[in-house]
Amino acid sequence: MPRLLVHVEGKTEEIFVSSLLREHLIQSGFERIDARVVGNARLRERRGGIRPWETVRREILKHLSEDSGAVATTLVDYYALPQSWPGRAAASNQHGAMQKAEHLESALLSDLTRTAGPRFNPRRFVPFVVMHEFEGLLFSHPGNFARAINRPDLATAFATIRGQFATPEDINDSPHTAPSKQILGVHPKYQKPTLGAQAAIEIGLATIRQECPHFNDWLVRLEKLPARLEMS
Repeated sequence: MPRLLVHVEGKTEEIFVSSLLREHLIQSGFERIDARVVGNARLRERRGGIRPWETVRREILKHLSEDSGAVATTLVDYYALPQSWPGRAAASNQHGAMQKAEHLESALLSDLTRTAGPRFNPRRFVPFVVMHEFEGLLFSHPGNFARAINRPDLATAFATIRGQFATPEDINDSPHTAPSKQILGVHPKYQKPTLGAQAAIEIGLATIRQECPHFNDWLVRLEKLPARLEMS
């Protein structure tokens, strides 16, 4: 059975993997699921909290070379992702969250596969970029989000923000209207490392999948991967 390494941006995503994704994906045939932090969350306010792609790519390839039975994926935000990441600059010209994500993830897969060499099995890398930010997923259920952070009075404000977009993943990446900025606009004391993971757990994986099509597509790909690797 393959082992899954989820390369995440920070502590919130690390907790998200261990609290919600691990148990679910174990049932799909993975032997083990581990989160690996590849960014510095403390730098987020200055530079997005994620390292240059060359560094992240080197780390992913190192992990894959150390464990021939491992599969790697990513869990990083589109918002504030460095423009130097493959496909990031051109993705801005795409229309819609899904199109942006697909363009960027395709570029990441192509770049890593090319660097790894012709003997590399591209099924061992499943890039995923959260559209447009992890906090966007929390708008999958405004009421549960508000209750999870002990501010049920904010449910209406969160619902109003959510109602302006087709899906939570469409809440865009402007420095003024990104999901985290919108949350801070109504809750200035919001702290992602503790409250973000807590809210995701309260909302639940099923609801997030139902409301966030790109996130759901990622999970579907991961769920099918053990069987596909066995056949290859």
